[in-house]
Amino acid sequence: MQNVLIYIHGFMSSPQSVKAQQTSTYVREYHPELIMEVPQVPNYPLEAAHMLESLVSKYADKKLAFIGSSMGGFMSTHLVEKFGGKAVLINPAVRPFELLEDFLGTHINPYTNQEFTLQAAHIQQLIDLNTTNLNNPRAYWALLQTNDETLDYRQAEQKYANSRLTIEQGGDHSFQNYADHLPEIFKFLLS
Repeated sequence: MQNVLIYIHGFMSSPQSVKAQQTSTYVREYHPELIMEVPQVPNYPLEAAHMLESLVSKYADKKLAFIGSSMGGFMSTHLVEKFGGKAVLINPAVRPFELLEDFLGTHINPYTNQEFTLQAAHIQQLIDLNTTNLNNPRAYWALLQTNDETLDYRQAEQKYANSRLTIEQGGDHSFQNYADHLPEIFKFLLS
């Protein structure tokens, strides 16, 4: 069965982000047999979920793998719980509905220059998409850095306590030295 990798970027990011580009380069070089998708995820949660679910549905006959960064980790968890597969989560958002309450209002995505307005309804969409229990904790590997300036890594440490966990001291939200982990990430995802 052929493997499909879907890389899901974080909030206000894009397929042009450093980690997305590093992952794409790694796949081209070491796993050209993989089908890889790096979609531009919509800024609104329900739109993002619908787009990603539609994308995943195209590959129902394939073995699914996800790499999700920050909000992409939240979405990857939603997709694994709904469709199966495995996911590597990079400093994943665990309770983004709490974090984004401070971000209500109008924003511009720095990669796409797209303007959008976050409203209370979008916070509720995130609450509705939240997965409180993991059906198969072994399907996840969370990579966390303790000096993440955006998210409290301990939320992910707790949620993915029965999953594979890597907790590195220091670092930041972008997850420093991500590329160094790519060989092991693909070993996990493709096993």
